[in-house]
Amino acid sequence: MCGRFALTGKPAEVERVFGLAEGDDFPPRFNIAPTQPVMMVVPAPPRAQGSNLPHRQAVLVRWGLIPSWAKNTQDVSLMFNARSESAAVKPSFRTAMRHRRTLVPASGFYEWRKLNDGRTQAYWLRPRDGGVIAFGGLMESWSEPGGCEIDTGAILTTRASADIRDIHERMPVVIRPEHFDHWLNCWTNEPRHVEELLQPVEEGFFEAIAVSDLVNNVANTSPEIQAEVKAKAPRRSEKKAEATAQLQLF
Repeated sequence: MCGRFALTGKPAEVERVFGLAEGDDFPPRFNIAPTQPVMMVVPAPPRAQGSNLPHRQAVLVRWGLIPSWAKNTQDVSLMFNARSESAAVKPSFRTAMRHRRTLVPASGFYEWRKLNDGRTQAYWLRPRDGGVIAFGGLMESWSEPGGCEIDTGAILTTRASADIRDIHERMPVVIRPEHFDHWLNCWTNEPRHVEELLQPVEEGFFEAIAVSDLVNNVANTSPEIQAEVKAKAPRRSEKKAEATAQLQLF
C-alpha cells in the first residue's frame, strides 16, 4: 500500500516533467497523508487541445476516493489506494479506471516494515536517480448531500519489486514519462490497453532509506522526517527466527 508520500520538487520541475502551464508556486510537502489535498495531472479540456496551451493540467483532489454512487462518506471506507489487479472490475474503482485515469506527481513514498516483535521501521523510498516521478492515479467526483461536488482520488498499487519486498509487499504503480499520454488517454484506451503499465518498476529504481518515527505523525511536515537513521536492530527473538529461516534453506 501507499499511505504516505512526498512532493518536494520545485514547481518549475513539476511543470517541466508533466508538461503543465506555468502556475502558482507551491511549497514542498514532506508528509502527505490520506484526506489531504493532493495534486493530480489530467488531460486539459478539449478546447485547449488544439491551441498552443499545454495539453495537461493540474488539479487538486481529496486523497481518498469516494465512488459517485456513495450516499455519504460513511458508506465507504477510506479508499486512498486501489489494487491495480482488480481496479477495472471493482465497483468502487472501475468507472474511474475506465474514464478518469490520472498522474500523481511525487518525489517518493514512505513504507513501514513490520518487525517480529511488534515494532515497525519506517523507510523513505525515493528514486535512486532523484527527480519527480508519476504514480498512477484514479479520480472520481462525488456530490455531497448539500450539492457541492468534491474531486477525490486514489493511488494505484502493484506488487513490490523484489528488492523492497522485505519492507512491504505492495508499492505504487509508477508511470514513465514516455507513457503519460497512453495512460491518460481514456477516450480510446480501455483498462485492458494499459495493463502493461501496471507492473512493478525494475529492481534498483527506488532506494530505501531508514527514517525515524517522526513520519508516523501527520503533524510532522519538516524535512527532518526524511533524515536517515540507523534501522532498528532485530531483537533476540527476531534474530533467532531469522537464523532458523536461513537454516531451512539448506
